[in-house]
Amino acid sequence: MTKEGAPEPVVIAIEIDDPGLADRLTALLADVPGLRLARSGERADAVLVSPLAVAPYEQVSGLTPREIEVLNLMAEGASNKSIARRLEISVHTVKFHVGSLLDKLDAAGRTDAVAQAARLGVINL
Repeated sequence: MTKEGAPEPVVIAIEIDDPGLADRLTALLADVPGLRLARSGERADAVLVSPLAVAPYEQVSGLTPREIEVLNLMAEGASNKSIARRLEISVHTVKFHVGSLLDKLDAAGRTDAVAQAARLGVINL
């Protein structure tokens, strides 16, 4: 708590490779109540990073966004029919995605695919 009884501001660091984007974000966030930008070398509560600084899941595992959706539903224990209904695709397409997931993750079955994806950090259980 600060002297006035208000909570401490959230400290945000900006680590963006694009200087123009970093400047725009700094200008936008500078006057936000309850938020303060971190000084150089200061520990921050959160960090805004360049999207290019974080490897997307496609690069980590070679999975498509649709395969990630199927994988998340598999992790919930959904059947192929249930996945097809929820994603509004055919059961045949779901089977194709499941087969592709098993190949890409070098998995023996659905449970193994979910476990491999969790180990890779592609999904959270």
